[in-house]
Amino acid sequence: MKAVVMAGGQGTRLRPLTSNQPKPMVPVVNKPTIQHILELVQRHGINEVVMTLAFLPRLIRNYFGDGSSLGMRIDYTVEETPAGTAGSIRLAKDLLDDTFLVISGDALTDFDLSSVLSFHKEREAAVTIALKTVANPLEFGVVIVDEEGRIQRFLEKPGWGQVFSDTVNTGIYVIEPEVFDHIPEGQPYDFSHELFPKLFEMGKPLYGMVCEGYWQDIGSLEQYLQANRDALDGKVRLTPPGVRLRGNIWVAQGASLDTLDDVEGPAVIGENVRMESGSKVLSHTVLGANTVLRCGAQVRDSVFGENVYLAPGATVEGAVLGNAVEVHENAHLSEGVVVGDRSIIGRNAVVANNVKIYPFKNIDPGSTVRSSIVWETRGPSTLFGHNGVRGLANVDVTPEMAMRLAMSYGTLVGKGSYVATSRDTHQASRVLKRAIISGLNSTGVNVRDLTTAPLAVNRFDIK
Repeated sequence: MKAVVMAGGQGTRLRPLTSNQPKPMVPVVNKPTIQHILELVQRHGINEVVMTLAFLPRLIRNYFGDGSSLGMRIDYTVEETPAGTAGSIRLAKDLLDDTFLVISGDALTDFDLSSVLSFHKEREAAVTIALKTVANPLEFGVVIVDEEGRIQRFLEKPGWGQVFSDTVNTGIYVIEPEVFDHIPEGQPYDFSHELFPKLFEMGKPLYGMVCEGYWQDIGSLEQYLQANRDALDGKVRLTPPGVRLRGNIWVAQGASLDTLDDVEGPAVIGENVRMESGSKVLSHTVLGANTVLRCGAQVRDSVFGENVYLAPGATVEGAVLGNAVEVHENAHLSEGVVVGDRSIIGRNAVVANNVKIYPFKNIDPGSTVRSSIVWETRGPSTLFGHNGVRGLANVDVTPEMAMRLAMSYGTLVGKGSYVATSRDTHQASRVLKRAIISGLNSTGVNVRDLTTAPLAVNRFDIK
């Protein structure tokens, strides 16, 4: 028996975590998600695996190699152009001459795969789909089966008015090689949208088995954090790296802690982590390898990549940090913040809830960041200074921000007042001035527009 592990996902909704790595390599409790899947199939007696790759395939191949370090044999296929879920499996046709298992490398599960395989053989099915009962089926493909498990109906990502079942497709399949005859070559082809409905219409024996156990699609940052929390709480059967100590605390080799009293479980402390006396790790925290927490640093309900540095007084709550992130003195990262690889958070900076900072960004000391930083290289230090509002056009100072500022000012000076406006010759100034005029007019303020004029002329006009 072989398993096909689908590992071609880009994970666009997981960015900035997936800006520099494929989605299956995103770590859950300090192991790539796909490694948890490989360990799962190995527990059920499957030691030969074919991985289907697409996005940044070299990172996965370099990490796992031929699989010998895990006691497995791993072969690879690479999509040069998008092939769809079924099309990517067809690329591995020459490696699959018997019944095989298909499983996603970017969803976390501990299903009893042996029982799914037995179910498939007992019913002599062409395809068996592992199903899971969920509270909200809107994001998944819904499947309904009869008493024997034979599939009666499919529906991909229904609206509430279309929901006819709460059992959904988990992306785990047992498939007979004869199915390859129905997957066209050289074009994108999907399991759920095309292949399974086609086989259903042909009357092929398609079955679904409702599985017990844990299953979590890691498709968003919220789901990613939840998967780590569930792993720490023991809701999914997996093994974090390291030794389990009191209070459900896992400590890996080489970690340096003065005392466990500074760590509140559940938590995972990675290899060579250094926690200085006075630093605190509170519950549901994962620290990646080589992380350093200086005296007074505090972390709660967060997931760190490797080589993260927290300076004295830095606090991180409910955030995700990529690799080699630096958080300097007394900086604060709030709930839902995600910081990409090799970014630097300056001292006394504050990053507000749900802000995403993409890789290689610098946040200036003392700044307050309330919106995501994607393209620009630096976060603003402050917009309001002694000489007015300053910042990069369309980055720090946007037309919307200029209009809102003008509306605030308009309510301050009062309805019927007169305000003179002018600008320089730059196109950005033209856009921002029009936004300001719109904001002032909306509050009942009269505007004398001097079009293009020096600031001294504007002041003279006011006098």
